[in-house]
Amino acid sequence: MITHWERYGQVTEILARHGLGFLAAATGVDQWLNGRAGTAKTATANPERLRQALEELGPVFIKLGQMLSTRSDLLPPEYIAELAKLQDGAPPLASDTVRALVTQELGKAPEELFKTFDDAPLASASIGQAHEATLHDGTAVVIKVRRPGVVAQVNEDLEILQNLATRATRTWAGAATYNLAGITADFAETLRAELDYLQEGRNAERFARNFDSEPDIHIPAIFWETTTSRVLTIERIRGIKVDQLQALKAAGIDRHELADRAARAAAKMVFVDGFFHADPHPGNLFVEPSGSIGLIDFGMVGEVGKQLREQLGRLLLAFTANDPGRITSALLALSTHTGTADRSGLRTDTAQFMRLYQGKSLGQIDIAPLVTSMLTILRTHHLQLPRELALLVKMLLMMEGLGARLDPDFSLGEVLKPYAKRLALERFAPRNVAAVLSQLGLTAADLGTGLPEKLERLVARMEDGVEVHLRAAELEPLISRAEAIGNRLVAGMIAAAFIRGVGELTTADRDRLKIWLNPLMAGGVGAVGVLGTYLALTARPRRRGGTKP
Repeated sequence: MITHWERYGQVTEILARHGLGFLAAATGVDQWLNGRAGTAKTATANPERLRQALEELGPVFIKLGQMLSTRSDLLPPEYIAELAKLQDGAPPLASDTVRALVTQELGKAPEELFKTFDDAPLASASIGQAHEATLHDGTAVVIKVRRPGVVAQVNEDLEILQNLATRATRTWAGAATYNLAGITADFAETLRAELDYLQEGRNAERFARNFDSEPDIHIPAIFWETTTSRVLTIERIRGIKVDQLQALKAAGIDRHELADRAARAAAKMVFVDGFFHADPHPGNLFVEPSGSIGLIDFGMVGEVGKQLREQLGRLLLAFTANDPGRITSALLALSTHTGTADRSGLRTDTAQFMRLYQGKSLGQIDIAPLVTSMLTILRTHHLQLPRELALLVKMLLMMEGLGARLDPDFSLGEVLKPYAKRLALERFAPRNVAAVLSQLGLTAADLGTGLPEKLERLVARMEDGVEVHLRAAELEPLISRAEAIGNRLVAGMIAAAFIRGVGELTTADRDRLKIWLNPLMAGGVGAVGVLGTYLALTARPRRRGGTKP
């Protein structure tokens, strides 16, 4: 077992050997080279060398490369294509090791727990491997077993990765620009979740509930009596892999209908349930003898929360309006970036991009080229997608690729169109408008209670004959609270009123000032506050669930 510092040395040497020594220098860990394996500052990296280095570095780095292969907002196409070749494979565990692990976790030997247990693995990967088994009632299941020691190994390499990212952010401008530390933290969170089979089981059950009324989608059952964080027992899915075209043809499967069904299931996950399978590659989808689609492997999932839904809705509305300015604002709101974004340059690039799709409906657009072009723009302007949106983009691109392989006439845009339309218009639904007005009213009511006190203080100072000095800093909290309402009219009214008042202080007497202040205190702000408070107190609770478009 090598030490932590020896592992640092291994990472550094492997990077240097593959022409990536400049990365070691950028992260400040080239001290471990000691003149070995080339010069740290040599920058002869290319996509193939990067892939080879990640493969040699082991499971965590392979999974990092696989994640990066989906991030067109971070890497150019030649790197994306090369990293997509990474395979997460590992030599199988000895059968005695597997049986001992099952016994330790579940308290009984496999032959006692199961009617049959196949020692030969169905698949073997870096985190665990899968074995076919049968319950005593005859149910076919798959037993997933986590490799011994893998958690410690993963945690050590993740710690090294995060340390390197933090060092690089301090010493390398490129790392800071692309928020390398944040990307690494997101990756670590995703990978640690994959280590916990209990979480995978919960994910599967959530999908099963979401598709409970969809007989064409089969989510396997979890058998909790023989499931722990290191051993997962899940119903066996049997069928034809969704990309085995000749087998599908021989079975009489309508490939056009199959592509449509798979895409609609993905759209439901994203736009209705807000919880989606983030790795729907062909190996995870099976066409069962009944014609239903069986889905497996629930370790990597994504969620579309309320804020992300709203941001996507704004972006879709901006696209519909063909408004580059609004698209620019929506993209900046969706993405993360360091420093000041070049809004003007982004707007220019967005306008050129929009001209390619002007006059076309979503159903007439190939999603992959559109997304690729948009991600290129984001990469050019050093904008990165948040983790959930990056997973969503990856999932949609995989679904379009699968659909096109099944049916040359497949259009993901046509499938997504009704869902996207509903998402774009969702913010104008009465319940959402009422919710916005409620929040507007509560904030305005709070503003309305604080504003008169400040204005009365101003009048009192005038009565005392005290000279008034108006400083912008004193108004910032008040104006910030007004702008938080989301209605610039209120903020503008307050600002205009104060500007006018300051001008009149030099020429008007106290009575004229009161005449100007009284309508402001008793009028607009109060009225908005009363209306909003009423809406907030009377708004009906939002119903759970969703309906199909």
